[in-house]
Amino acid sequence: MPHLAAVGPSDGLARAGEERLTGDDSARGAVRSERRKELLRQRREELGLSQEDLAARLRISVRAYGNWERGLVKEWTDRKLLALAEALEMSERQCFWLFRVMVDRDPPPTWRAAEENRLPEDPAQRDYLCDYAALMEAVPYPSFLVDHRWDVALTNSAFDKLFQSVRPHPTALPDDNFLRFVLFHPDAAAVLEDHEPAWCVPLLARFATALAGAPDDEGLRSIRQEVARDPFMEAAYRYGVPHWLSTHGADAAEQDGAVRTVRHPDPGWGLVRCRMVAESSRMLDAMGLTRMTLILSAPQGLPAGPVRPGQGYPQQQGARLRAVPSLGD
Repeated sequence: MPHLAAVGPSDGLARAGEERLTGDDSARGAVRSERRKELLRQRREELGLSQEDLAARLRISVRAYGNWERGLVKEWTDRKLLALAEALEMSERQCFWLFRVMVDRDPPPTWRAAEENRLPEDPAQRDYLCDYAALMEAVPYPSFLVDHRWDVALTNSAFDKLFQSVRPHPTALPDDNFLRFVLFHPDAAAVLEDHEPAWCVPLLARFATALAGAPDDEGLRSIRQEVARDPFMEAAYRYGVPHWLSTHGADAAEQDGAVRTVRHPDPGWGLVRCRMVAESSRMLDAMGLTRMTLILSAPQGLPAGPVRPGQGYPQQQGARLRAVPSLGD
């Protein structure tokens, strides 16, 4: 079933509870400590908040919050973690991951997201999105709604299935922010073939255009800061993107109509051709959302592979352009 990204947990978050760090206790403790620090810092910066801002939300001193972010806490109680989740505007899924990283257990069963920050306040728009979810679920291809920051507002089951093998990440899950997933998630290249030239560079080019048009947008600035902290992505942003655009032209960065390759969730298919289709509507435009659908089919010259009930994507053998006669006509 589809889910609104700000509300419902995904299969990926359910798998988060099943993962465990490997190695001896000391190594495990060191890795967990670093993950704790990174999780709090990245989420705070994603929201464009300083340590002073977050301390004010928590009603504690800046020094006390600094200790929290550095991991200098004697005990992470439910009260502290739930306060953090609320101050960091975390969804139910993000709160689940917070508890898993910090204390290796689930949040209290009474927890619900403190703020549905990605859902519109207008009841008519909310109802529209609920109905739009049903429309997207009827599509057999991976489909999702994103805003200008690439924050994901809605996905369908085919999208969740495509990225079902992706491990949890504090800020770069595919159904949280698709741009962050492409740029920073270590599993992105396992799903998105030709990851750097076909996915990273075109999206970085789109991102550069978005940032130039809204230089004060906190969400976009936060992504820019993350790019700057990654030497590889910073080099790609500063030098790779301009060279790529001069070689291929600005139209090459357009998402609508772009043809790429992904790894199909059914192992019997392997790598498949993917055409990206961008769509909008009057209501989606009013909410600042665009629908992206990934039309998956077998690569040219290769067999499509078996299609079993409930698996794979339908072949397009029966469809044809009406203006073009078939071979049998």
